[in-house]
Amino acid sequence: MPITEHLIELRAHLIKIFAAVLVIFLALVGFSRELYDFLSDPLVAQLPANSTMIATDITSNFMAPIRLTIFVAAFIAMPYILYQIWSFVAPGLYKKEKKVAVPVLLSSIVLFYTGVAFAYFVVLQGVLKFFIMFAPQNVLPMTDIDSYLSFSLKLFMVFGLTFEIPVITLLLILARIVSIESLEDKRRYIIVGCFAIAAVVTPPDGVSMLMLAFPMWLLFELGLFLAKLLIKEDTAPDSDTLVDNQ
Repeated sequence: MPITEHLIELRAHLIKIFAAVLVIFLALVGFSRELYDFLSDPLVAQLPANSTMIATDITSNFMAPIRLTIFVAAFIAMPYILYQIWSFVAPGLYKKEKKVAVPVLLSSIVLFYTGVAFAYFVVLQGVLKFFIMFAPQNVLPMTDIDSYLSFSLKLFMVFGLTFEIPVITLLLILARIVSIESLEDKRRYIIVGCFAIAAVVTPPDGVSMLMLAFPMWLLFELGLFLAKLLIKEDTAPDSDTLVDNQ
């Protein structure tokens, strides 16, 4: 296909993605305040009795819930977004590549959702408790709603993307960019790298760093294990071939 036809097809897929996110956003926008209440529950549960969340900007009361609703709409539409990306890429793949791509696509969706859920239900509460616990005695914590939203969304994206490590590891091995042996030889450096990355991308506390570093390491090991299984299946002699040889 000429490049112009590719661009036209890409535009069609992008329009479908935008329309899907817009439809979900319009369906959820009436519940934007409830969505923000749900997001802020872990923080409100940790605040002292006389402390509340605050809005330091006059537009924050309106814009923070709207920003969250856009994120939730994109989050819900993620399977459809990835399907549109797959529809654009699939015609250029070989049959063997398509066979691997479908389970990789599905597992990517599940892992991303799992990472965000892990960040909300496990990590967020521990991190907030850590920060509030170390507040000075004469300081009453009152977090701005915009700051809390940015903090939470960053945490969700970091953990959502981090949980894609098994898929990334698997794809790198299947594409022969790296080998299983080289990754096993460099395991100790990869583990150190997991802790270094976690220290950079997470808030400045030990709790969130450990809660990201250990899953990164375990997810890397999972990707390595799955790659070994797939490569064994590919290299195993086919039964029909064995009969022909005999």
